[in-house]
Amino acid sequence: MQLHNLKRKTKNKKSVQVGRGGKRGKTSGRGTKGQKARAGRKMRPEMRDIIKKLPKLRGYDFQSRHEKPVVVTLAALQKNTSSGDTVTREFLAEKKLVSIYKGKMPAVKIVGDKKESAFSNKITLVGIKATASVKAAIEKAGGEVK
Repeated sequence: MQLHNLKRKTKNKKSVQVGRGGKRGKTSGRGTKGQKARAGRKMRPEMRDIIKKLPKLRGYDFQSRHEKPVVVTLAALQKNTSSGDTVTREFLAEKKLVSIYKGKMPAVKIVGDKKESAFSNKITLVGIKATASVKAAIEKAGGEVK
């Protein structure tokens, strides 16, 4: 065997043509000019722009499923009721202790004062939540909580 009789194990790769006639010439398959044609291109996701414009509220898109009740103090009840009254949400709205919001009567809760003034009116609470100390004060005065 002589040197001119030797053959390659693998064929020569054809060189990639450059220019108008080649496979990857001019724009190299990237279309035309601009950011997308550049090396190391990174397009910012457009969803990010939408998210950044949203208000920075804690727990966006989550609001409590239940409405918080309107608080009425025991002292306010003492001033606006007399013995024998049946206190309902409608009664409190008439006395302007609670206001109707968006056509709905809000939930109401009666809370005591820190001083815990003596409650003397004999009233009946119907459909209204009350704290344990308020229930005790109303029952002590001779009223009841339903």
